[in-house]
Amino acid sequence: MITSRQNQKIKRIKQLTSQAKFRKKENAYVVEGIRLLEEALQADQVPEQVLYIPDLDQRGQTLVQIFQDQQVNCELAAPDVLNAASDTENSQGIVAIFPIEPLPIPEQKDLVLIADEIRDPGNLGTLMRSSLAAGADLILLSPGTVDLYSPKVVRAGMGAHFRLPAIAASWEEISRICAGLVLYLADMNQGESCWETDLTAPLGIILGGEANGPGKNARELSTHIIHIPMNTHSESLNAAAAGAVLLFEIRRQRNL
Repeated sequence: MITSRQNQKIKRIKQLTSQAKFRKKENAYVVEGIRLLEEALQADQVPEQVLYIPDLDQRGQTLVQIFQDQQVNCELAAPDVLNAASDTENSQGIVAIFPIEPLPIPEQKDLVLIADEIRDPGNLGTLMRSSLAAGADLILLSPGTVDLYSPKVVRAGMGAHFRLPAIAASWEEISRICAGLVLYLADMNQGESCWETDLTAPLGIILGGEANGPGKNARELSTHIIHIPMNTHSESLNAAAAGAVLLFEIRRQRNL
């Protein structure tokens, strides 16, 4: 059992949860909690390593047994030690390290969400969850967007990382990947109403960040602008809420 906070495996987990540069260097990220690990299992994603506490509940013990059967290195850790490595205030008793292996970009793309400088990890994770639920094929992260594998993004995504292709890309790459799609820029109060716009063709939605909205590159790449009509007393929706509204309006129009 790991009983020291100075253990190298504990230190590695702490660095992976706190440093985007270290995640990139190690090509790995951390997933915490039983529910998220169950999602990983259902999506056939196998961790590199699992640490867990001795009094893990039955659901957690079942997960550990399955991972052990898959030849994953699973080790016990003292609760206070695992809690010290956790990104949450109180660890759920099981932590896993996964390799960063983005799902392949589909050749056929009917709906792509482009996150432009979205810096709030909760918003990005929620957007990923909504994109998966609405049937998006891909999510692209422009430069300046929060790290896809930040622990808060992973938690808010609720398993979307395991099922939805998502990559950080330059604007040149975004332009190439989205070739052939109609690109709609979501703006707070400009352009056509989303209710009155035909969104049934293959398309991409560019959603700007919370503070400044869509950037220069996003505006140059887009071919149309749309907005969500709102009560005049409301300033705006946050990125996650706006993205969900637009994604499910697209799904509604396509009768999915």
